[in-house]
Amino acid sequence: MSASAVVSAPRRFQFGPLWLVLPALALLAVFFIFPLARLFVLGVQDPGTGALTAEHYTRLIDTPVYWRILGITFRIAFLTAAFCLLLGYPLALWLSKMDSRRQSLMTLLVLLPFWTSYLVKTFAWMILLGNRGVLNSLLTDTGLLERPMRLMYNELGVIIGMVHAMMPLAVLTMLPVMNSIDNRLSLAAGTMGASRSQRFWLIYFPLSAPGVAAAGLLTFITSLGFFIVPAFLGGRGQTMLAQTIITQVQELVNWSFAAVLASLMVAATLVAIWIYNKFFGLSALSGQAPKVDGTPRGSATLRAGGQRVLKALAWLSSPFDRFASQDPSAKGGFSIYALIAVIFLVAPILVVFPLAFTSASSLQFPPPGYSLRWFEQYFSSPVWLAATLRSFGVAFATAFCATVLGGLAALALARSQSRWNGPIFALMLAPMVVPRIVIAVGLFYLMAQIGLVATNTGLVIGHTLLAIPYCFITIGAVLKSYDWRLNQAAETLGAGRLTILRRITLPLLRGGVISAALFAFVTSFDELTVAIFISGGLKTTLPKQMWDDMFLQLNPTLAAVSVVVLLIVTVILLATRKLQK
Repeated sequence: MSASAVVSAPRRFQFGPLWLVLPALALLAVFFIFPLARLFVLGVQDPGTGALTAEHYTRLIDTPVYWRILGITFRIAFLTAAFCLLLGYPLALWLSKMDSRRQSLMTLLVLLPFWTSYLVKTFAWMILLGNRGVLNSLLTDTGLLERPMRLMYNELGVIIGMVHAMMPLAVLTMLPVMNSIDNRLSLAAGTMGASRSQRFWLIYFPLSAPGVAAAGLLTFITSLGFFIVPAFLGGRGQTMLAQTIITQVQELVNWSFAAVLASLMVAATLVAIWIYNKFFGLSALSGQAPKVDGTPRGSATLRAGGQRVLKALAWLSSPFDRFASQDPSAKGGFSIYALIAVIFLVAPILVVFPLAFTSASSLQFPPPGYSLRWFEQYFSSPVWLAATLRSFGVAFATAFCATVLGGLAALALARSQSRWNGPIFALMLAPMVVPRIVIAVGLFYLMAQIGLVATNTGLVIGHTLLAIPYCFITIGAVLKSYDWRLNQAAETLGAGRLTILRRITLPLLRGGVISAALFAFVTSFDELTVAIFISGGLKTTLPKQMWDDMFLQLNPTLAAVSVVVLLIVTVILLATRKLQK
């Protein structure tokens, strides 16, 4: 064959890596981007004529009560993020200094409350903080207090519940960044005469700053959309924006004003993400290591100001250096704090267990006796069993869909060098950072029009949207250590791409893929926000049934259900840990 014939031969179509991300992008386009765009349009549209109007925003501006709710929402979200960073940073630092085996075990204790249903955690705090709860009973019975303290139905109760719910997220976000820091840098600074305070504030802390900022961003954004904890632990003065959106949709059926409130929440989220991306980059949200110099990407003036602040902190903390030595016993106080933090995370969940086996007809601690009657009532109830079976079915379907879509997207970005990698990466993480209440309202408005409300299909779609980011990050992290030369060797032996994927890539990534599926299962099994809108009134999921019953009356049956949920989550986390080995 002549050279001209070879040159003129048509080029074969190349199936590029980015094509693998198309299924996930299609799902996000139809059920995430489009519903959010519809919500924004509803906020500036007249419900009757469809004409553009600023009436709904004018109502927001002219009504002081909504400004108070906005202020309450931002204040609680900011305080939650601040306390999560303040209390979680020492715990993450303590975990990062452990060997891999001990760190894996202790991280499991942090993961347990993180993946436990918000309803179960809130129920536990209601038992602990009530006027006749565990804490007040202990304090009054021992004579330390004459009357119970008011720990619930106020901002204190909301902050306690939300910090407990968000602190594991902060710790698990900071920990990968801390693990990637080269401790030899601090040792080198010590050999050059730097004090312990200077080594921490001027070397270690700047290197961990991207993780701290990512933790603050995620906890703040997630807290903006909270409604479970304020609904049960707060009072009228702690009504947050998400509760107002639910009221506008379910009780007042005012979609336009609900869209305005949702738009404000999304706008606040986008501003926070923009600020974070400007200085640190969104890639740190996936646990990616910071740059070697650890400095943010802001202006030179901002960096100089930050350095001055860190030097001042190093100077202020230098008097305490004499209390710290290289003797391991001197670290006892630090370890005690970390253990107290772990107890704070785990203890509220464990309180539920004895109450599930109580013989009393009401929640009393300690229980006067023990019985299995509440488990018998749960397993003999058609309503509870139907809700449990539906949650299992939806969770299995969600795990399959989210793992396939998120895994293909992670594989596409791992193999591609396209300029589109950055926008696609941000879009894949978007359902994790956009408040869930906004996603749920947008889905409800869309699915009500296409007949997917009160269907398992609608629930699977909604839960898959929420689970995709976790699968994408989990599988993407495993792909970073994958040796692609194995694929090249298989290609030279004549193996096709599907054969390589089935016989080489998937077997080597099996642990990460199964872990991603288990995380997606837990995400769906414990999800409430989407279920409130999509599940329907007759066929509910287990979290939705718990939500309905908690509004009616707190009873030991809820404790029994909480124990069942905790056992399921614990088994899944143990299985994930075994697979990750």
